[in-house]
Amino acid sequence: MKTYQRMNQTNACKTFIYTALPCEAKPLVAYFKLKKDTTVQPFAVYSNQAIRLTVTGPGKSAMAAGIAYTQALFAATEHPIMLNIGIAGHKDHALGSLFLIDKLIDLDSGRIHYPPMVCHPPCATGSLQTASKPQLGYNHPHLCDMEASAFYETAVRFSSAELIQCLKVISDNRQTPAENITPDQVSDLMAAHIPAIAGLLADMTVLAELITPSEPRLFKQLVQQYHFTASERGRLKSLLWRWQVLTDDKEPAFDATGMQRGKDVLHWLDRQINQIDFCL
Repeated sequence: MKTYQRMNQTNACKTFIYTALPCEAKPLVAYFKLKKDTTVQPFAVYSNQAIRLTVTGPGKSAMAAGIAYTQALFAATEHPIMLNIGIAGHKDHALGSLFLIDKLIDLDSGRIHYPPMVCHPPCATGSLQTASKPQLGYNHPHLCDMEASAFYETAVRFSSAELIQCLKVISDNRQTPAENITPDQVSDLMAAHIPAIAGLLADMTVLAELITPSEPRLFKQLVQQYHFTASERGRLKSLLWRWQVLTDDKEPAFDATGMQRGKDVLHWLDRQINQIDFCL
């Protein structure tokens, strides 16, 4: 318990990077001058004053466990930046191509997620399919990996969706299949995109400063007018902050017709946000 408390008091990082493999992390550790945290045993964790990088190991379960462990141990801000960086395969894309993922498909569960694209993408965007086993057929239009859907589904429990993104570098395709990849090649592919990664983190840092832990406008008014449970109040804050970011701080024109409970307000806000046409 003392170790847990000390870590939370002295390691208040706001940016969390998650990679599955050490070779994916290597160039990031070097560029950001991260030092290994020897107090952490289950996962390899590297950090400086602003960034904490965790190597979770491959697979969805490992990624989910790595996120849950480090967020429980180190998170000290309400809206941390959370970024998954790693390699992915694709049937046609050239090796070394960089993609910011705008659609996540979990092949095993069928669940689909759309990470909000609030920051300006530093590269092309694309859809990614995550599966429990390597996808070596190269017979679908999506990028493919083994961690990203678990990263996103776990990360949204700890931060605002706008601050959760996945960057993937193409490491294999039909002409150069996955069995030919070496760790050194992966590190070289990742290192080539350090400027784009740093740029995205800078943009996300600016966005995170807008999503402050204080109460968003209309929050007090709505909780006085409608009954919200404790968890619903947290959801209300998240939706109101998201509304302000996506609409440049415009006030929502609430239609109170049929709104009798806090849950009705949440449903209305959620529908309105999903209808916003956001262009980059």
